[in-house]
Amino acid sequence: MSPTLLLSVSIMVMLLIVPLINAIVVRIMVHDPFPGDDPDALDESFLPGNLGVGDFWQNIVPHLIELRDRGVRAALAIAIGTAIGFWLVNSPNLLGKQLPEFMVEQLAPNVTLQAIGVGEIFLSYMRIALVVGVALAMPIVVYQLVAFFAPALLPHEKRIVFIALPFVTELFIAGVAFGWFFTVRAALEFLLGYGQTERISTMPTVDSFMGTVATLLLWNGVIFQLPAVIYLLARIGVVSAQQLAGTRRYAMVVITILAALITPTGDPYNLLLLAVPMYLLYELGIVLARLVPKPPVLPEPA
Repeated sequence: MSPTLLLSVSIMVMLLIVPLINAIVVRIMVHDPFPGDDPDALDESFLPGNLGVGDFWQNIVPHLIELRDRGVRAALAIAIGTAIGFWLVNSPNLLGKQLPEFMVEQLAPNVTLQAIGVGEIFLSYMRIALVVGVALAMPIVVYQLVAFFAPALLPHEKRIVFIALPFVTELFIAGVAFGWFFTVRAALEFLLGYGQTERISTMPTVDSFMGTVATLLLWNGVIFQLPAVIYLLARIGVVSAQQLAGTRRYAMVVITILAALITPTGDPYNLLLLAVPMYLLYELGIVLARLVPKPPVLPEPA
C-alpha cells in the first residue's frame, strides 16, 4: 500500500471514528430531559387535530411554501457548488491537470477514453462538476432539510440535530473517499478487465466512464449518511437499537434492493460493492443507537 493511499485511508477511518467518539461522549455526559420539557415550544400548526379540510389546507399551505423556499435555496446552493465544481474540473491549477484527466490517470491508468457523441465531453465534465457541487453544498442542503422539520421538534431535539450537522458532511466526505479508493477502483478493474481477449477489448467512452465514476462516488457519499440518520432518529425516539437489531433480515433485503437500483452498471459485482458497505453502515448505526442517552425515569406518583 502506497504512503498516499495509507494516509488517505487513515483519514477516512478517522472521519468514521469521530462521530462514534462524539456519540460516546454524549452518552456519558448528556441526558435528555423528559420529553415535553417545554410543551409551548412545539409548533402546533403541524397538528391538524379535528380541523376541517379547508382549515387543514390553510394550515398546511404555509408549510408547503416554506418547503418550496427551502428547496429553492438548496437547489441554488447546489447550482453555485456545481459552478465552482465546473471551474475545478477544468482548471489545471489544483492538481496540475484537469480533474477528469487526473481521475482517468489514477483510476484506470492503462485506458484511453473516446468521445463519440457531440458534446459528450462537456456533459461528462458537468456530471463530475455536479458531484463536486453536491459535496460543497451538502451542509446547506442538510441544514435546509433539518430547518424545515425543526418547528416540530422539542428544544433538546433541535440541539441534537444541529450538533450533528457537521458529522453529516464529514460522513459524506468519508463516503466519497471510500468510493474513490475502494468501490470505484474495484468496479473499474472488474468491468474493464472482464472478458478481454485479442479480438475483444473494452474501449469506454468518456460518458460511460465518467458516468460510472460520478454515480458511484455520489452514492457512496449518500449511503455513508446512514449511521448519522439512524443516530438522529434514535435520539428523537423514532427508532431504537432493539428495533433495528430485530429487523436485520428485512434490512438486508431492503439494502440489496436499493443497491440494485442505484448500481450504475447493474452487475452483481458492483451491487455487492454497494450492498456490503451499506449493511456495515447499518450495523454502525445500531452501535450508535445503543449509545443514545436514555431519558430519566420519573418516580411514580404516590
